[in-house]
Amino acid sequence: MTTQSAEPLSPATPFHDLDAFIALPRVGGLEVSPDGTKLVTSVAALSPDRTRYVTALWQVDAAGHAPARRLTRSSRGESNAAFLPDGSLLFTSARPDTEAEPGGDGDEADERALLWLLPADGGEARVVGTRSGAVEGFAVARDSGDVVLSSSVFGRSGPSGDDDEDDTAAADADAATRKARTEAKVTAVLHDTYPVRHWDHDLGATRPRLFVGAATDLDRPSASAADDDPRLALRDLTPDAASALVEGSYDLSPDGQTVATTWTLGERGGTRTGLALIDTATGERRVVVDRSDLEEVAAPGFSPDGRDLAVLVATRTTATDPGDRYLALVDQLSGNLRSISPGWDRWPTGWAWSADGHAVFATADDDGRGPVFRIDVATGSVTRLTDDNAAYTEVCVSRDGGHLYALRTSYLSPPHPVRIDPAARDQTPVALPGPAPLPELPGTLTEVETEAADGMRVRAWLALPVEADEQHPAPLLLWIHGGPTTSWNAWSWRWSPWLMVAQGYGVLLPDPALSTGYGRGFVRRGWGRWGDAPFTDLMAITNEAEARADIDQTRTAAMGGSFGGYMANWVAGHTDRFDAIVTHASLWALDQFARTTDHADFWLRELTPQMVAEYSPHHYVESIVTPMLVIHGDKDYRVPIGEGLRLWRDLAEQSGSDDGTMPHRFLYFPEENHWVLGPQHAKIWYQTVLAFLGVHVLGQTWQTPELLG
Repeated sequence: MTTQSAEPLSPATPFHDLDAFIALPRVGGLEVSPDGTKLVTSVAALSPDRTRYVTALWQVDAAGHAPARRLTRSSRGESNAAFLPDGSLLFTSARPDTEAEPGGDGDEADERALLWLLPADGGEARVVGTRSGAVEGFAVARDSGDVVLSSSVFGRSGPSGDDDEDDTAAADADAATRKARTEAKVTAVLHDTYPVRHWDHDLGATRPRLFVGAATDLDRPSASAADDDPRLALRDLTPDAASALVEGSYDLSPDGQTVATTWTLGERGGTRTGLALIDTATGERRVVVDRSDLEEVAAPGFSPDGRDLAVLVATRTTATDPGDRYLALVDQLSGNLRSISPGWDRWPTGWAWSADGHAVFATADDDGRGPVFRIDVATGSVTRLTDDNAAYTEVCVSRDGGHLYALRTSYLSPPHPVRIDPAARDQTPVALPGPAPLPELPGTLTEVETEAADGMRVRAWLALPVEADEQHPAPLLLWIHGGPTTSWNAWSWRWSPWLMVAQGYGVLLPDPALSTGYGRGFVRRGWGRWGDAPFTDLMAITNEAEARADIDQTRTAAMGGSFGGYMANWVAGHTDRFDAIVTHASLWALDQFARTTDHADFWLRELTPQMVAEYSPHHYVESIVTPMLVIHGDKDYRVPIGEGLRLWRDLAEQSGSDDGTMPHRFLYFPEENHWVLGPQHAKIWYQTVLAFLGVHVLGQTWQTPELLG
């Protein structure tokens, strides 16, 4: 068992005040410059009116000597940073283009993200890439500096080609359609493929395409720019893409000659995702990996010399098998895949090539942490590099191979930049002066574990108030993670246990069956049997926590979101041990969910009629006696609002009184999705949860949050 605390502790921290909490800056993303002297990260800060977050780019000294320095500043914010070979920085932003003709594409043009360049020697940023639609993402060729970017387009698909007049005509048609729809206030979409939605937005009216621009364009003025303002002459590489690039990921070879991109094709009631290689000079495309019946690929990346191409592979799941996930090399001629780390019983979550191309540095969930590993490409040997109680993301490598950089996070600190020695094992990385100070915490973090009925070890993090002891035991909140294949191992702004700890609660964060970081066998224990081992694991680890002298077993609640919401619903129908249950964006009727979620083809492979009959929570509504707080967003397409509405109706029918009142409550967000992202909505979320728990766990009087009326 390990116990950790943040020092020093002050009587009041940002977690004691919701306004102070939502104002904390949030760091994300990391890129290292070609010369290895600086890093760029982004910081999301609360806007002056406190209604949204605005992201700016910051520079971090790779040597760790100088303080972080802000690079960009605008009311629209900046994101998606990447360096060109000369050290200048590309990024996307919806800030106004001062060189643009006013009113050219209708009001929508004022909101679209453009591609900007910040010179290596400082100075003003300028626009270097525009489309009538937003620039949604981009990749830079490591050596040539060529750029491929994605942008969604109206209009019918056409043959691939490199004729500038055709590209100009297509761009004009796209801009005209956008302008006409905006002026007519038309948002209708006519679909002819599946799926029709993803996460929180509709698909189909526009389709993403890839456009390529040569670095040499930036050395001369374009026809549409001032003499001192050269821009990329973008050429459509995928005019016939249809829906193939929806949710796509891509990379550009170091010489700029080849794009490797995921390529998604429709099949009956679903999709399959392979890999395509596109010649940037001719637009010729080859789908080299299409093994839809066996596995799908994601996150392609070229080695520094361009000879090798690696992808993340996910074998197709079945009703009884969670499949596997691994890194593989792609034979660019045959499309054959070779696992880089055969036999490694962990699932990669992110990765980057080593400077010499002989290894990859991967992150993976592991026993409640997320270490960095080195995988030798030739031998498949795996070496763990970090040995602390943290998780790492955004791994990037200096070009000389001397250092790795990453964002480090845990339940003791939000993401912050660190430097890692790629040759040292079991190290604690060096923290770099970041753009956001780490907040003081109101408690301590410890680990608990127990043995499940089948002998399997089950572990959890437990966050406790500083005052919790035998004389002052803390009420317990069981928090159940979503996924379901994920792990409680990293800081969360949306589910922050420290806000609850600041109010005196102990928060238990367990990894039950289905969690990642414990091997495929641990996932398989709960696959297709969600109400079995995942439920009994949760009850076993809760028993272990309640046996502690600093926990008050007479005052407890359970909470979960997404799959965690499913488990909260399942818990409600199978035990009355908790005083209250909070269920957010939860699965309730699995037969309904499986066919209305945004990507039903994935879920239907596991949610068979037999599983639905045995493990759908809605079958057990008559057993629910615990007060429940139901929370759902209308823009949630992953777990559609119908789940929350049906749950609420079933609860009303089962436990409502003659006058319609009941002990349950329903917090509804018309404009939020699977996550509650608006700062003030997040504040209301926590206020409502704390008020509900205050009534049923602490015996307080209900107080409606002020802005809820």
